[in-house]
Amino acid sequence: MKTYDEKIEWLFNQFPSYQKVGKVAYKPGIETMEAFDAALGHPHRKFRSVHVAGTNGKGSTCHMLAAGLAACGLKVGLYTSPHLVDFRERMKIVEGDSFRMIPKENVEAFLDRWHGFFEEHRPSFFEITTGMAFDFFADEAVDIAVIETGLGGRLDSTNVITPILSIITNIGLEHCEHLGYTLEAIAGEKAGIIKPGVPAVIGEFVPETRPVFEARAAACGSPLTFATEAAPCLEMEVAGLDLPGDYQMRNLCTLSAAVGVLQPMLGLDLEAFRCGVREAAHRTGLHGRWETLREADPVAGKARIICDTGHNAHGLRWVAEQIDRISCDYDNVFFILGLAREKDIDAIAPLLPRNVNYIYTQASSQRALPAVDLANEMADRGLPGRVAFSVAGALSEADRLAGPKDLIFVGGSNFVVCEIL
Repeated sequence: MKTYDEKIEWLFNQFPSYQKVGKVAYKPGIETMEAFDAALGHPHRKFRSVHVAGTNGKGSTCHMLAAGLAACGLKVGLYTSPHLVDFRERMKIVEGDSFRMIPKENVEAFLDRWHGFFEEHRPSFFEITTGMAFDFFADEAVDIAVIETGLGGRLDSTNVITPILSIITNIGLEHCEHLGYTLEAIAGEKAGIIKPGVPAVIGEFVPETRPVFEARAAACGSPLTFATEAAPCLEMEVAGLDLPGDYQMRNLCTLSAAVGVLQPMLGLDLEAFRCGVREAAHRTGLHGRWETLREADPVAGKARIICDTGHNAHGLRWVAEQIDRISCDYDNVFFILGLAREKDIDAIAPLLPRNVNYIYTQASSQRALPAVDLANEMADRGLPGRVAFSVAGALSEADRLAGPKDLIFVGGSNFVVCEIL
């Protein structure tokens, strides 16, 4: 009889995830997910849901929203991706001030029960996990689920749901081979989560994307709110959060507009909601968002270590801005950077800070850009640095060079942060 670890290994081997192998795992269309959902008995119809899409910020927004709803006394399902350390991070129940991941036995039972369907229909990894999450939330009788899209929106596996609110955080040029090569095209794919009559909140927009959202909302008869134009509902500052990245201010603006829509529907206690959001990382188990992994230790001569999962030009720009802002607080900043092969270096390089010491590395993933190639590409763009052939080696090198008045930052890829964690 297979163990849990063996079954998870089978799942990853038989149905490779986008997280592990990249675009070859992408399966266009939603027909298989619709068939799987029907076979499952449409479990998502047994609970209310909020659907969240966007290029960046959707993970943080989902976790803050789940934490706030749970603090208001609701039993909340939380489905996000990718995971950093444990596969079960993708499916959580958030209640009160704590969370629990889907139990291993639930994962095993689900894989066993639907093995025949998988063999016959060959769903994607994400379709399997989406069905697993919906089935788990239905069995748990959650009051509401916060559902993050995987890639895009219109054809995403999660788009079988009809939520009570759709949220789109922002639009950037990412996964262009699947979503389109213009902001308008990508916005059109993300806007596909807007359902007839269901209100929608747009976190950020630019002149190219606003008309796309307005047209979709008008076609669906959906009330549309642009967060930057909405009256503030939460009035919170990043300084009060356990998610201290400067970029969370953008997510708080989106969240505030969403709460403005949800409050009359759900009768939310706004003060309780605020308390939940302030401790979102603790209450939901979120990692890798401007997370301090080690404080400076003058006795041991060790530098502070911060990591962040920002991994595209849109997200790394915000990270770089914060590093620039705080660099004056340190003698030196050592930036451990690894990227996936498909990332647009021409778009990323101009946004990165110039006054830091780079250590280029590669995660133990087939999607990782080799460290030497990354270093050469960056040197050609005026960002020379050292090379380390593993994340552990990069951290060891940074620790050797940095002192207690320095900062070590780790980022550029979920895989790099995963190995640090």
